[in-house]
Amino acid sequence: MKTNELREKYLEFFESRGCVRRPSDVLVPKWDPSVLFTPAGMNQFKDHFLGRCKLEFTRTTTCQKCLRTGDIDNVGRTAYHHTFFEMLGRI
Repeated sequence: MKTNELREKYLEFFESRGCVRRPSDVLVPKWDPSVLFTPAGMNQFKDHFLGRCKLEFTRTTTCQKCLRTGDIDNVGRTAYHHTFFEMLGRI
């Protein structure tokens, strides 16, 4: 199975069970001064989790582009350390 197929099947699965599909948020969130890059798949819902806003839906699924720099010294040394990746998730 190709990556695009896997991503689409994941999103379709949760969408078929009532989740609203949301697009990936930006990689450099200007609205969040606490991060330089989007470090996790649910970062775009941070204000909701903190009670600052209410979403117009109760369940969602997304494929978020992420950039991790906390372990950047290990990138390339192992197959498990990456800097840019997509994170599938649902809430």
